[in-house]
Amino acid sequence: MFDTNLFASPQLLLFGALTGLVFGFLLQRGGVTQHKVIVGQFLLRDFTVLKIILTAVIVGGVGIYAMTGMGMIEGLKVKAAHVLADVLGGVIFGSGMAVLGYCPGTGIAAIGQGSRDAIAGTLGMLFGAAAYAQAYPFMQEHVLGVGELGKVTLVGEFGGPAWIWLAALAVGAGLLFVWLERRERGTAHPAV
Repeated sequence: MFDTNLFASPQLLLFGALTGLVFGFLLQRGGVTQHKVIVGQFLLRDFTVLKIILTAVIVGGVGIYAMTGMGMIEGLKVKAAHVLADVLGGVIFGSGMAVLGYCPGTGIAAIGQGSRDAIAGTLGMLFGAAAYAQAYPFMQEHVLGVGELGKVTLVGEFGGPAWIWLAALAVGAGLLFVWLERRERGTAHPAV
């Protein structure tokens, strides 16, 4: 019949759905569900996407390490770095994002706000995911192991507690945000 072990508990699914709704709402309010904002980032005219991504990385990092420290997360695993697979994946993802003007998350949120172009792009992402699933045995044998570096982290490579690295990232991001705000106020770019 139907294997219910594939899914989490109803409470966890509801929590995931609510988290997704909040995330989509915040993406929409942040403006990154607009095609012109994503394209503006690629053209180095609008840094909204960079600001949101850096903020999410910092908040997520602090949250993960805080919850790990409180025992709420066990067995946090770091995946091994694979140079060829990471570069190819980045090129494919970045090219798709540049052409479409959305990443997967902003594409779904854009559908929610009524952007019809995001529907075609999301269908393309699903097609690409299905194609990758079919190609996975070949990729695993010929691509995924090329240039394997192991589990590389800043803490592992350079030492020190993770909190120091998170604090340094937060300070660096804050300084970058201040510089970008001054730059954006000082130069007027035409709309994308």
